[in-house]
Amino acid sequence: MLRPDTAVQRVIEVLIDSQDGLVTVGERLQNQSLKQYFFAESLVRARFIDQLETALRQRGVSTFWEKGGAAATLQRTWARIKSKFIESDHTLLVTAEQGEDAVTDVYSKALETYLPASMREILTAQEAHIELVHEFLKRNVTVPIAKAKTAGSKVPAGHEVSH
Repeated sequence: MLRPDTAVQRVIEVLIDSQDGLVTVGERLQNQSLKQYFFAESLVRARFIDQLETALRQRGVSTFWEKGGAAATLQRTWARIKSKFIESDHTLLVTAEQGEDAVTDVYSKALETYLPASMREILTAQEAHIELVHEFLKRNVTVPIAKAKTAGSKVPAGHEVSH
């Protein structure tokens, strides 16, 4: 089983990856509502990173992993290549949804670890938000893009930049 600090460091690592991935996909999306959603969500991920680093500092941790993982870098590179040749919002949403699979998996593993109550509370709240994002992406992947454009690709209520 992971140590609490290691589990949280892994969450921070995947959040760094997801924040960068959200920006990468957002830059390439054609649908403006989705583009804004991705950029706003990247800011939420930055806030999550800050919350976790603050909690670790309170536990005496002073060194943080400042980069994401190699697998996520590979996935972002693949998304960039696909977006250059297949300029499709649907392809980008599929890629983002796959990235969110990895994020939810890391959160689940971290929450299986013994954690101090304050750390568990932060991770549980963050995981709930990430699950909403994941479900939103799943729905948009299954909806044909043409239909999403006419429907305005409504983002979930309460998912504005103010997170």
